[in-house]
Amino acid sequence: MEMQALLELQMMMFLLIAVGIIIRKLHIMPVEGKAVLTDLVMDILLPCNIIHSFQIDFNHELLLAGLEILIVSLVLQLFCTLISASCYQKVPKRQRMILQYGTVCSNASFLGNPVAEELYGSLGLLYASIYLIPQRVVMWSAGISYFTESPSKTEIIKKVMRHPCIISVLIGLVIMIAHIRLPGFLDRSITSLGGCTTAITMLLIGAILADAGFQNMVNRFTLLFSFIRLIAIPVAVMAGCRLFHVETVAAGVSTVLAAMPAGSTTAILAAKYHGDETFASQCIVLTTLLSMAILPIWCVALDVFL
Repeated sequence: MEMQALLELQMMMFLLIAVGIIIRKLHIMPVEGKAVLTDLVMDILLPCNIIHSFQIDFNHELLLAGLEILIVSLVLQLFCTLISASCYQKVPKRQRMILQYGTVCSNASFLGNPVAEELYGSLGLLYASIYLIPQRVVMWSAGISYFTESPSKTEIIKKVMRHPCIISVLIGLVIMIAHIRLPGFLDRSITSLGGCTTAITMLLIGAILADAGFQNMVNRFTLLFSFIRLIAIPVAVMAGCRLFHVETVAAGVSTVLAAMPAGSTTAILAAKYHGDETFASQCIVLTTLLSMAILPIWCVALDVFL
């Protein structure tokens, strides 16, 4: 794998975060601007990005070829849900919801695709697209339930199903399964808006960090989360793939994507639903920093153990 490509991708994220810090420190972005950006990302940019991500060629042969990695991904989501329910009981509620969401939803959708392509070429990219389907569904269903409060499960389900990102997942599934080709102007519009997601999200995280500071970024909760997110989960995935003799490329893609840092949507949802957005941003930055050292190690481990 070309490690330089991976490092450049990660450095781009940090550069965008730094720009967010600067524009907040210089008061180019007012305090109210963070709320505006949060709504823009959640209601417009992310839904467009999700719909665009489902526009892949999905035929019968691909369904059979990707079934194995899809099963791995489904099992992993169940495993991560169990971890999130059991490992953070002693963490205060506003931080616990952050850690629970970050455990089930990583940054695989942003970092995972280019990493899988660098490792395994077009086949890796194809497997990554299939692998990410369960995470995208969980991200905007069970994932949102960590942040929402309601008197009953029915109300939570209603809130989740009305969420713009859930609606976009359903639209994306229909487009993918039915082989629908969007008109050119609509496809380009969705692609352009979705392409803004990463930049705007990183700017928002930088603005949040500018107000919060970095002094408390490393603590027992963020370190525990980093260990689970970057080491424990991918170790379990690799061991499971070896135990059940999962095909090599599918096992490699599954392991690498399981080793991704916390997703940037963690901070977006925390800001949207009045969670601890500062703590969420610290988890994202710390795990992304650590992943710069750990991901290359995982890439080497794939050659040794798979």
